[in-house]
Amino acid sequence: MADQLSFKEMCARFDVTPRTLRYYEYIELLHPQKEGRTRWYGPREQARMTLIMRGRRFGFSLEEVRQWLLLYSEKGTHEQYNVWIELADRQLDVLEKQRSDLDVTIADLRSLRDETAASLKG
Repeated sequence: MADQLSFKEMCARFDVTPRTLRYYEYIELLHPQKEGRTRWYGPREQARMTLIMRGRRFGFSLEEVRQWLLLYSEKGTHEQYNVWIELADRQLDVLEKQRSDLDVTIADLRSLRDETAASLKG
């Protein structure tokens, strides 16, 4: 089983807790092979986990990731890519807004800090 990872190896490879990995299975994001109580994650499950982790990093909900992964088996790659572009466009708008808000907050905090520092000198 050279291309298979055990449960423990999967947690280590993707830096997730056992609880997280079990949850991803519970909500049917992952479907490992089971031999008794032992779980094995093949290339397909490892690729899905890579996509799950990437989706989380980009700020997508697990439900959005789950629905997107389902599209591949239901409607194929072309539809999955079209939906990906829509999701990415929407998330880019959200992230741009967050960055703008963060820039304003940083500027406000810097200004207040500078005013406070100046008042100590005066």
